[in-house]
Amino acid sequence: MIFFGKLLRFTFTIQPNSIVSQDLLTHQIALSLIKGIGPKLARNLVAYLGSEQILFEENLPNLARIPGIGSNLEQMLRDIDRRALLDRAKQEREFILRHRITPLFFSDPAFPRRLSYCEDAPLMLYTKGEVSFDSTKVVAIVGTRTPTEQGLDHCEKLVVDLALRHPGTLIISGLAYGVDICAHRAALTHNLPTVGVLAHGLDRIYPNLHRTTAREMVEKGALVTEFLSQTNPDKPNFVKRNRIIAGLADAVVVIESARKGGALITAYLAQGYNRDVLAFPGRPEDEKSSGCNHLIKSNVSALIESVEDLEYTLGWETGNTEYPTIQGNLFATLDTDAQRLVLENLLKEKEMNLNLLGLKCQMPISQLSGILLELEFKGLIKTRPGGIYRIV
Repeated sequence: MIFFGKLLRFTFTIQPNSIVSQDLLTHQIALSLIKGIGPKLARNLVAYLGSEQILFEENLPNLARIPGIGSNLEQMLRDIDRRALLDRAKQEREFILRHRITPLFFSDPAFPRRLSYCEDAPLMLYTKGEVSFDSTKVVAIVGTRTPTEQGLDHCEKLVVDLALRHPGTLIISGLAYGVDICAHRAALTHNLPTVGVLAHGLDRIYPNLHRTTAREMVEKGALVTEFLSQTNPDKPNFVKRNRIIAGLADAVVVIESARKGGALITAYLAQGYNRDVLAFPGRPEDEKSSGCNHLIKSNVSALIESVEDLEYTLGWETGNTEYPTIQGNLFATLDTDAQRLVLENLLKEKEMNLNLLGLKCQMPISQLSGILLELEFKGLIKTRPGGIYRIV
């Protein structure tokens, strides 16, 4: 099943006479398929040999002279089925050309700068969409696949506040159920670019339920993977995927996680990459927050309760708090001045109960209730327990 069909048009493609020729691309893909060859060793190989192609020629030079190449690795390189690797690489190259996917070899100037600093970064990435991985501010948001309502509120509010105070912030996550998809959808709603890191090839989307969101992300962000087409979303791939999520970001924010799970793996990977880790705390008896509480207690992560904590940890200057950008986007969908008045007051206070909002707007409750219902139907506000209203 091919995910990308005729319904979408993209700008990226590789022409036969492009800077990265088809032949070179084939050898780069083939090199990335050799197990045990990471970026550091690949750089040494390419620098010593002069090109990726030489490694796949019949008569190899003396590989033992290359730094990092021992006798066992040299023998392994000589014993690999180079023809089979090239055949698979050619097959993938045709898939890339056919579906206008952008391949990024580790030496490509467009390869994500932050990720390139990680010793275990993949040699090759495959991307679909148009986004700058080297955005000034990049935040990864991860967490449980079964979040509570409070966890979803934390996620949405963090993304909304980033959009208000730091427009253009790139949101990274893994397109999984729960916190991941909440972060992606909130970013799309509030005009932040967002990237989904996949644990499979670009010929499919997992979970299938997120296909529509994935299509929108391609238009307003990107999907990225290190896996070739025909790669299934097997469990080990998600662990490998997590290192890319951590490596792409300035900071990883964990929103609800048990003591075991992908979110905690991503947090520890981020710590190993010297990235900031932040976690929302939870009640001691709450299993879904036990992982976050452990990260905080063990000094792996800072505690976060609001965007201000993220700004403090990362040393970001406080952005715009007058909300002009988001006001324009929200107010464009409003029908009456009364709706505008209610929304303006909610923007100022973040959230309010019905009675206080009525006082602020100087509006009878009967009229206000109808307006709030209209705004909720428009997807602009949501109701929380206790009659509390807040911006989505």
